[in-house]
Formats: sequence, structure tokens, C-alpha cells
Amino acid sequence: MKTLSHYLRLGFDIEAVDKAVSYKEWPQMIYNLTGSQKPAFAAQLIQKGKPGLIITYSEELAQKWVNDLRSWLPGEDVLYFPSSEWLPFEVLGKSRETTIERIRVLNRLAQDNQCTVVVPALAVNQRSFSRRRWQEYILELKEGTSYDLKDLAQKLSTAGYERLDVVDGKGQFAIRGGIMDIAPLDGEPLRVEFFDDEVDSIRVFDLETQKSTETLKSVKIPPALEVVIRPEELEKLGWEVRAQARKQAGRLNRSGRSDVAEQVMKQAQRIEERLKTGRVDESIYPYLSLLEEPLEPFFSLLSQDHYVILDEPLRLKEQLEFQQKERLEEYTQALAKGEEFYSPEDQFVSYEQFLRYGEKHPFVLISTLPREIPGVAPKRIFNLNARPLTGFMGKTGILVDEIEHWQKSGHIVNLFVGDEEHAERMLQGLRDRGALAKKHELHEPVQEGGVYVYSSSLDQGFELPLSKLIVLSEAEIYKRERKAAVKRKKAPEKTGQRLQFADLKPGDFVVHVHHGIGQFMGIERIAVGGVEKDYFSVKYAGQDKLYVPLDQLNFLQKYLGSDAETLPKLYKLGGSEWKKVKAKAKSAIKEMAFDLVKLYAQREATKGYAFSPDNVWQQEFEEKFPYQETPDQMQCIVEVKQDMMRQRPMDRLLCGDVGYGKTEVALRAAFKAVMDSKQVAVLVPTTILAQQHFNTFQERFMGYPVSIQMLSRFRSAKEQKLILQGLKEGSIDIVVGTHKLVSDSIKFKDLGLLIVDEEQRFGVAHKEKLKTLKANVDVLTLSATPIPRTLHMSLVGVRDLSIIETPPEDRFPVQTYVAEFRPDVVREAIRREIQRGGQVFFVHNRVEDMEQVVHFLSQLVPEARYGIAHGQMSEKELEQEMLAFLEHESDVLVCTTIIETGLDMPNVNTLIIDEADRLGLGQLYQLRGRVGRSNRRAYSYFLYKPQKVLTEVAEKRLAAIREFTEFGSGLKIAMRDLEIRGAGNLIGAQQHGHLAALGFELYSQMLKEAVQELKGEQVEEKIETSIEVQVDAYLPDIYIGERQLKAALYQRMVAIDNEEDLSMMIDELIDRFGTPPREVENLLKIVRIKWMASGMKIEQIQQLKQQMVFRFAADPGISGEMLMTMATQSPYPVSFGTTGNGNLEIKVRLRSVVQEELLEAIHKVLMVFNGIASKTAS
Repeated sequence: MKTLSHYLRLGFDIEAVDKAVSYKEWPQMIYNLTGSQKPAFAAQLIQKGKPGLIITYSEELAQKWVNDLRSWLPGEDVLYFPSSEWLPFEVLGKSRETTIERIRVLNRLAQDNQCTVVVPALAVNQRSFSRRRWQEYILELKEGTSYDLKDLAQKLSTAGYERLDVVDGKGQFAIRGGIMDIAPLDGEPLRVEFFDDEVDSIRVFDLETQKSTETLKSVKIPPALEVVIRPEELEKLGWEVRAQARKQAGRLNRSGRSDVAEQVMKQAQRIEERLKTGRVDESIYPYLSLLEEPLEPFFSLLSQDHYVILDEPLRLKEQLEFQQKERLEEYTQALAKGEEFYSPEDQFVSYEQFLRYGEKHPFVLISTLPREIPGVAPKRIFNLNARPLTGFMGKTGILVDEIEHWQKSGHIVNLFVGDEEHAERMLQGLRDRGALAKKHELHEPVQEGGVYVYSSSLDQGFELPLSKLIVLSEAEIYKRERKAAVKRKKAPEKTGQRLQFADLKPGDFVVHVHHGIGQFMGIERIAVGGVEKDYFSVKYAGQDKLYVPLDQLNFLQKYLGSDAETLPKLYKLGGSEWKKVKAKAKSAIKEMAFDLVKLYAQREATKGYAFSPDNVWQQEFEEKFPYQETPDQMQCIVEVKQDMMRQRPMDRLLCGDVGYGKTEVALRAAFKAVMDSKQVAVLVPTTILAQQHFNTFQERFMGYPVSIQMLSRFRSAKEQKLILQGLKEGSIDIVVGTHKLVSDSIKFKDLGLLIVDEEQRFGVAHKEKLKTLKANVDVLTLSATPIPRTLHMSLVGVRDLSIIETPPEDRFPVQTYVAEFRPDVVREAIRREIQRGGQVFFVHNRVEDMEQVVHFLSQLVPEARYGIAHGQMSEKELEQEMLAFLEHESDVLVCTTIIETGLDMPNVNTLIIDEADRLGLGQLYQLRGRVGRSNRRAYSYFLYKPQKVLTEVAEKRLAAIREFTEFGSGLKIAMRDLEIRGAGNLIGAQQHGHLAALGFELYSQMLKEAVQELKGEQVEEKIETSIEVQVDAYLPDIYIGERQLKAALYQRMVAIDNEEDLSMMIDELIDRFGTPPREVENLLKIVRIKWMASGMKIEQIQQLKQQMVFRFAADPGISGEMLMTMATQSPYPVSFGTTGNGNLEIKVRLRSVVQEELLEAIHKVLMVFNGIASKTAS
């Protein structure tokens, strides 16, 4: 039996191409292939054991090639090599995704050469270091081999790795005693443990949990920089730079341009200073060709066996020449201003050199049309016979008819539908209509007349008449292409856990449950009675200071207020003000919780319409979704549908950022409603948003007998009248509109579903009208405001909430730069975006000189079209400007931070923020979220004034935003603003002040308790046992030196309340830091004692010389009989009494007060107490 590959090879005449290659007959020209036919053809060449280098004329096309090749070659290494941002300016920082992708490829090629690489023209156009030079900086570590730890640290630093206390991202390393953690740019993070100077073990570990997983015998660690310059080379390069600058300055002085000559020498001095610090960034790259060892073209990294395949060589030639011309123009302009003084020409590979390098390998050029390619004399030409296929518009019936026709004529039909779930749905859909189809893998045999479904995706389908082969993709089946997914590590599951102390620094604000808001000053070690312990030092109003012992850390929370920029008020220790604030907030929270619980009960009692289960049309509609649903999104869809099928009316709030897929959830709900002949109203706050939703609904419902209309200012009075009539008569199924939808003139024949987008943006009057509309119809409210998980957890059971936290899979992280404002930076950013057909947001947050900014930009990039948007415009003006931008009538929108939050603008993929240092962290994070909403690489530039000395706060803010590049990674800090914004919108403005007064954590906790209480649930009051024993119990600096890490570990330790978690903590400490010293062992024993004592309602354990006193809370549930049993079973003498307030007190006399024995004795006593209590309970 023959596999699909056999028929592809036959259809593409691969044997003839292979034969020509074996006779070294290249270059070869391949004509008549388009779209996905090209990767399918290339895959048949590559799979014979020869890897390939595929060069495309654009990044977008390269991504399509990568996706298709991965589908055709599931077992092969297919990598993408993006173009490097070799910027002509110095940056304070940039995100590293592109560098990581490039280093992964360079590393694989340098080590084994056998991977297939897809490269856009600009990337292959750039030179890099040789294979030999790259291998020199690959660090190999083997188990059992000896190394000098200091020498290793020096090598890693030279290779671009950053030394930190804790490794939490790629390109970092940390040394703790005899343990070294390294996170290479290619591969998993590694933990290397040394015994003396010998490698004892090498383990893979997880960056999120910091726990080790598998063990390795050896590893190879690539450099963290594309360009590694030896220390001695840095000095020589500095001399060469100065020499070149002097030559240029001399020429300028002779031509009477001394001012520019002075700029040249200043620029050279800046570069020299950077070289002295050892910092090698993109601004140094133009001068690398001055090194003795020259840079080499990308081709030098390939093996002789590599196929070099050019996709559309004429377009490639055009692109390469355009890029070089543009670079030379930029250089000429920079030269005239003294910003550059050395030509970049030899950094790049010309088209002619490109062809010469290509011809050293099996060289294949693919062109759709037969054309003469300058500089290429093909030795063989192949005119292949492949045809595109027409689409089926999602009509499964027509598809099945065509499949039957193909089967009868002996064709082999192959359907590529994206993933396992879609494959199962497709199989079921085909079988339901009588088509015999089979789930298939590429390596399995196929036969004539067979129908096969694959769980992988292709950009387009095609037909190969020669081998009677039909290949269908989702583009033909649904008339929509399913986007290729960017592979990302699965995000850790989020829970309602507390805000961590991992980023708690001296100066940060904290909340003590009993004492109020104070300022964390650090961890202090204090010796009392000859033993040492760590205390969290908290400063309060005046000179008051509170030392919080570790066993009371649960009372301490990190403060998160309503505004990150506003400092909270410090309370006075022992004062009554905090108690009053807490009592007032508690009363307001209880009131809100009462309203929520009452509303929920009313809704449960109301009778609504129960929608029918999904039908075949619903399944077909959902199949047309062009993206892979995220797990969050699927969960929300299930929750909404379940609500709709219940008898009571749905009232669900769906939260998630713009572009995260909320609209798709709403579309599926709307389709479900229409299938039961119910009407749907979609209410939005702005006319532009109405237009956008209307377009989306029309596009997704295309091909179905569903009438959709829009009611907004964009409709004439006559059109509006007809729409009102259609809604009343029932001829209109779905209406999208602004507040006009809640006017008294609107009458629906049978409204079944109301979808409200951004409800918080409607006025009070409109909200009141909404209530009447909501009475007994299903309501789905959408919000682009992130709702914090902890607040979500506290509202479980009183508010139906669905949250989408995962971004779509085809999103690239936004490439972020932090740099001085320079005209060439702005010019380069705008030009690059508009050349690829995209648009730009230019944020300038001062209205008064916005016209001047537009004038400046139009001088800088005259070919661009500009628009303006700011809050001082009238609503109508702003609307028109935004709509014009949305419809691509302008290329650059110069605006304030007003950028419409609800709008999805996938074509805007460059953001430039002027004076970014003046904006808050939350604003920067939100603004950057306006770009990167498509499967194109997005760029954001945070610029600040040249020579401006940034404040420490501004510098930290910009550094933080640079780090927020991977989706979700920035959440832990950016939620500082976002969580509160979300909380404020969800709980209402009247609660905002209480949230600010208590801090986010305490507010959530009190709300949860209020809700539980009102629902009649038992609110268990946890006893926080105080332990006062004479033992050293802390994390010594020699074991864990980093203060923030120590704070986070202390917080986690005191939260442990079971043996399993304690065991995991011990394993983690040994894994990350080595064998714990005595002080740490004591601390862990105290952790166990604390949770055991808390469960027995013991409020305090206190050591009084050789006597241990156990003081119980009121009503501990201990009988006289149990006390007698304790007295007889205790390994130590026991006496009973009461405290001053009448609570039980048990005194135990110990034989020894040696630290280790003391803790062991307490544990034994508690075990006896626990055993008796358990026996009595049973």
C-alpha cells in the first residue's frame, strides 16, 4: 500500500527533480505552482533526508510556509528565522523574542546542520558570525566533569547571560552555593548541581514552579547574544571606530562642516563608552565588519546537502534591492547629520552574491509564472501540473456531493482541518451525510477512492491531476483560512491565590489585618533570649514600627489600591481609625453582597425560555470560525450555552481583553437564539463599535437565511423607520445598535437574547431602560476589562462570570523598544509599517501641540496619511476620525491615550508613544495592548526626550513594560492597575473608596465571607496560632541571600496547611538551594506545628523555660474524659487549667529544651491530642 507522499511525489514529478539534482543539474526552475502547492512540493524534496533553506519575499509568507511544512513533515525540525532588528539607534532596552528565535536557529545549524529553515528576504540578507565562531561560545557541561564555577560564570556573562538571584526568564543564570540555574535561549531551563567543582547532576526545571523534572547526562548551552565579542576585541573595535570617525571628521572639516564633524566625534565617543562597558547592542552592529574576523552570510551555516529554495525569485530580487536602497538612504541622511560615519554596505548580501551562494547548494527557484530571472541560467525547467480548488462556503452538503463525484472517478480525497477536535467534527459531519471518511495520519497508506481527514492545517488546498490527488484545506471547506498557531508554552493554571510577596520590596505598602496600612521596611533578624528569628519590619504613622513574626505573616498582605500613582495613608499603631474604616467597609460590603444574593435569588425564580440543544447548522456555523479556540474561550461557550438551555433567564458577564474572542462567544449565542426563531439585540456604546460588530455579524452569518440590521446615526430616518417595523413584525432577526435600541419606540416581536457590550459605558438613564429590557430575556454582557481571579472566586454563586484570560494562539508577542526620541527611529517605524500595508498609532498626550506633531511627522514621512483623535473633539468629530482610520483612509493616527478601548483594529501593528516616561505603568500596558491583534509581528516604541535624565520610577516603569512581552508574563505586575480597574467596574463606583481603603486583598476576602454568610454557608474562622519557642528558625543569608525571594518563600511557608504541601516545599528547597541547614529545618517543623495546632483550635503555644503552655480558643470541643485520656497517654507530665478569660490551658513539662528535641516534643504532644480528638469524633 502507498502513502499520501507517494501520490504527492508522483503528482509533482519529484523523481525527475531528484534525478536532476543527483547529476548536479541546478539551478532548476519550477513553474505553475501557487500558494500551498509550493510547500507541498518542497516537503517532498526535503523528506528524502536533505534539509532545506526556503527564502520568501515577506515575513507573512514565511509563516505560511512554516505552518504548511510542519503539517507535511511532522517528524522534522522546521524552524522560522525572523529578520533581526538591527537598529540604527541605541536602545535602553528591547524585548527578546526575535533574538530567541534567531539564536535557536543559529544554534541548531551550528551544531548539526540538519534542520529546515524558512527565512524572509531581510533575514537572509544580514550577515552574522561564522559557524566556527558560533561553536566557540557553545558551553558544554557533562555530569562527572570538573569545572571552575567562577570561570563558568564569566563565560556565561561574556556570552550575554544576565546574572540574577532567581532565574525567571530566558538568557539568565543564578548561582546559589553549589547550584547553578541557567535558562538557555534554546532549550529548557537547567539546574546544575556541583559537588566541590564536579558536576554532580544536571536537571531540567520549570521557570514557573522552579521545580526540577527530568535528569540529563550532558547539555550544550548556546550564547544569549547573536554577536559575542571577546574582551580583547572590544578594545580593538573601539580603536577602529575612533579611527573611522577621525577620517570622516577630517573630510567634513576640510569641506567646512565642522559642526557635523563635532557630532561625528561625539557619536564615536558614545560607541567607545558602550564598548568599554562590554554592552553590545544593535547600535554596535554596523561597526562589526571592522573586526579582524569578518562577518559571513547566513549561507555559511548550511551543510552542502541543504536545498536552497527561492519562492518567487523576482519578488525576492525586488525586495532585497529595495531594502538595500532604503538602508543606504538612511545611512546617507544619518551621515549628513553626523549620526553615522561608517558605511553599512558590507553588512548585507547583494542579490548577485545571494545567487552565487545559492548555487553552491542544490538550488531550486519556484515561480508561479514562466519568467526570465536576471542572473539565473536554469539547467532544468519543470512545468508542473497543479490546480487550485474552488471553495464550498461551509456547505457540507455540496462538499459531500463533490467528494462522491471524486470517489467515483478514483481520486484520493484528503481534508486538512486543523486539530483533533475539528477532525472529529468533520468526520461526524461527513458520516451524517453518508460519506465514508477515515481519520488518518500521513505515514498510513491511502487508496484510490478513499476519503481521509487529518488533524493538521494547510493554508490552501490543491489538485494534482497526474496522481488523481485532492487536498482540501479549511480555506476551501469554509471559505476561511484557519490561522497558523504560534507555539507557546501552556500557561500555568490560575487560581484565586493571594498576591505574592515575590516582588515585595522595602518601601512597598502592606496591609495588616489588625493594624491597617503600613510601609514594608525589610526583613530584620532579631535575637531574643539567645535565639534568632526573622521579622517583617513595617513602619506606621509617626515613628511607630511593627515587627511581624513569621507565624503571623498570614495577617500581612501586599497593598494594592485603586491608583498605583497615589500613595495610601499610613495608620497609627493602636489607634481606633483603622477599626472604624474596616467596620464602615464591612457594612457597605455586606449591603452589596445582600443586593447580589437577592438579585440572584430573584433571577433563579423567574421563568424564561429554554433554548434547544445545538443542531447541525450550529455545528456548521461554529466550524467556520477561522481560528483555533482557546481553552478559556471554549469553556465560556459551554457556560453560555448551558445557561441558554436552562429555564431561568441567563445573566452572564463575559470578561476578556479586546481581541481575545468574546465576540465569537456572542456570535454563537446569537446563532443559537436565531435557530429557535428568537430575535437578538446587540447593544454597544458607540457608533463605530456598532459598525464594527455589524460588519462582523454580517461576515460570520453569510450564507445563512438570517436578517441582520444596524440601528445607529449611520442610518437615515427612513432606514431607521423600516428597521423599527422589521423588529416589530419579526422580519429582522438580529439588530446591532447604540442607545437607540433602548428607546421607547423600539418594539420586538420576540426578543430572546440581549448582548450588551461594555455596559459600564452607558449612562444611568440608559441602564435603567436596560433593566426593563432585561426582565425575562437571556442577557450576555461583554466587558474588555480584566476581572481579577480572586474577585471572581469571591463572587462564585451570586454572579455568573466567565473569563477569557488566554490570548488567541496566532498572536505574536509585541516587539518592544525603549529608546530616546530620534526622528530616524520614528521614520523607520512608520515606514516599515505602512510598507507592509499596516497602520500606526502615534500617542502624544498633549492636545495643545498636536497639530505641530502632525506637521513634524508629515515632513518626516510625507507619503503617509495622518489623522488626529483626542478627547477635546466633539463626539461626532471623534467618531468620524476613528471611522476613517478604521477604514484605512489614514495611515497614522496621532492621538492622546483616548485610543478606543473596545475597538479591534488588527491592521494597527505599530505603536509609538512620545514621552512614555510620563505615563503610568497601567496606561503603558493597556496602550501596548492596542497593537499585536493579528498574526503579524507588532512593534511598540516607548520613547523619551533625548538627554533627559529619567526619574527612578519612570526608568523602572519602562524596564517593566519591556519585560511584559510574553502573554501573561506581565500580568503579575501590570495587574497592579488592571485588577483594580476591573474590580472598580465590576463592584461599582460606590465601593471603590472601600477597596482603596482596605486594599484589594482584604476587600476580596471580606466580600467572599459576606457572600458565604448571606447564602447561609458556614464561614469557618481560622485560628492563627501564635508560637513562642526558644529555637533559631529562619532562612539564613548563606542559604538564601535574595531578600524578595526570601519574603516570597516565607509567605508560602506560613500558608502551608497539610503534609503533602510541606513535603513538596522541602523537596523544592533541596532542589533549588541544597540541603537545608538546622535553622531552616526548625522553621519547617514550626510550620507543621502551626497548622496542626490551628486545626485543634490552639491560639498560642508558649515556652516558659522547661514548660510548654498550650492555650485554646473558646469552645475547643474537648471533654473532661478527653483531658483524662491526654493525661494518661502524653509522653510528658501534663496539668490542666484556664486562662484569664476562662479558656482551656494545658501545661506540659519537658525533659529537655535542646532546640531539635523541643520541637520534636511539641509535635509528639500534638499527635497525642489529635489522636484522642479523632478517636472521640469517630
